[in-house]
Amino acid sequence: MGLSERMYPHMNDRLSFSLFPNENFLDLRLYQYGWEQCAPLHSYGPSVRNHYLFHYVISGRGWLDSTGRDGVTRKYDLTEDQGFLICPGQVNTYCASKSDPWKYVWLEFDGLRAPEYIDSAGLGFSQPVYRPQSPAQGQSMRDTMLYIADHSQSSPLHLIGHLCLFLDGLILSSSTRRQLHGGQLKDFYIQEAVTYMEHNYHRELTVEDLADVCKLNRSYFSKLFKDNMGCPPQEFLIRLRLAKAAELMKTTGDSIGDISVMCGYPNQLHFSRAFKKRYGVSPREWRIHNQTQTKKG
Repeated sequence: MGLSERMYPHMNDRLSFSLFPNENFLDLRLYQYGWEQCAPLHSYGPSVRNHYLFHYVISGRGWLDSTGRDGVTRKYDLTEDQGFLICPGQVNTYCASKSDPWKYVWLEFDGLRAPEYIDSAGLGFSQPVYRPQSPAQGQSMRDTMLYIADHSQSSPLHLIGHLCLFLDGLILSSSTRRQLHGGQLKDFYIQEAVTYMEHNYHRELTVEDLADVCKLNRSYFSKLFKDNMGCPPQEFLIRLRLAKAAELMKTTGDSIGDISVMCGYPNQLHFSRAFKKRYGVSPREWRIHNQTQTKKG
């Protein structure tokens, strides 16, 4: 019996699956998590996810087919103490070995800060495979993932705290980790831009406006923001607006049309299209589903 089985004896079962309570977390959010002992040749896909999905292989073997931004599908063989990331909008298929099917633990997550942290780990569309710098570091991160899967009844804040620990472990242990250097002034500029967006997301904002706030050249600001946050400023602003809209749809009785205007979308049709692209359902469908979950809680 391996260490993970001794720590979590219920893992002798074949599957654990949980959905995260529907709470308002904008920077980071869990969606679902669990672990599974797969049957031989058990596969999933081809499919596309709306959020980040990370698997850590506890034992056994399998393979991943992942399509990069260049449209080319590449195959990756994976084994124990490795992992793989599926990015939002990325076409993928993964399958367990016939002779030695894998057991893995997974987390599905997202949030305004998620692209930044994924980028810091050196992972993404073109680099979906995680290899730890040492087995001990990878196993420590694995145990954090198993803790989340084993504590689905804990408070949302408790689980988000452990999601932060997972991402910290992912960044520190990843063999493809970006080497960060001093740059307190750069960090200050990015924080200034993010704070400005958080206070003015309802207004019409351009990249020039944000660069002016930081007193930087537009091109330099755009590159600096993307390098630090993992996405362009325009994409970050869209994610922020839609996250704020989702929060308002859950916590208020305001109409979707009013909410779209409050979140920087004077055209409700444009808002609905952007929302569905981000969340996979229309604003109306999201609100109905959200209210149903709230009543059950």
